Amino acid sequence: MAPDELKELKIQLQEQLDKGFIRPSSSPWGCPALFVEKKDRGDRAIIDKNREEDIPKTAFSTGYGLYEYLVMSFGLTNAPAFFMYMMNSVFMNELDKFVVVFIDDILIYSKNEKEHEEHLRVVLTRLREHKLYAKFSKKWVSWGIFVEKGVAVDPSKVKDVRTGSGGKRHEIRSFLGLAGYYRRFIKDFSKIAKPMTSLTKKNAKFVWGPKCEDGFRELKKLRQRHRC
Repeated sequence: MAPDELKELKIQLQEQLDKGFIRPSSSPWGCPALFVEKKDRGDRAIIDKNREEDIPKTAFSTGYGLYEYLVMSFGLTNAPAFFMYMMNSVFMNELDKFVVVFIDDILIYSKNEKEHEEHLRVVLTRLREHKLYAKFSKKWVSWGIFVEKGVAVDPSKVKDVRTGSGGKRHEIRSFLGLAGYYRRFIKDFSKIAKPMTSLTKKNAKFVWGPKCEDGFRELKKLRQRHRC
């Protein structure tokens, strides 16, 4: 590791020791520690392991000694599925009412600002009760818009479809991939897209006929409405 990484490693080791996440280890196993960059530009120490069955096998070596995890660490094979199960259990009473959870991402949706404040308070209370901690530097949704009446498609994505053109197999795959993202906004999407979908199958003869052209234009027209 570079000097600045060693400095950061020492800080993170001490923080995790203080929190009770790790402890010094005498395990016969061990793997080197390394860093990956997080979305907020910080560094996360990870352990390059594939499986976790017990605490000694989570051991990792550093220039400051051998340590092992007492809690589930980042990078373990079954960690995402187990964490997802736990999060669903935590928010069981709120799921599909005003909360959607995917691993460590929590989406809170509400009808108005006052209701949203109440929902946010419930979610934060649940996290506190289960000793789960949210990092508020990563609280913003990276894409999406709020609308007065329900959910609408992202205008920038509609523009991509509006400027697209059919006629080549790879262009059709790209178009259907993008259009498919908004299929829940378009009634009879599968029926409209079927002629084009047939052209993407392996060994299918590429013939761009009237049905393909009609379906292509219909999807583009529906997508430009923003609400379908």
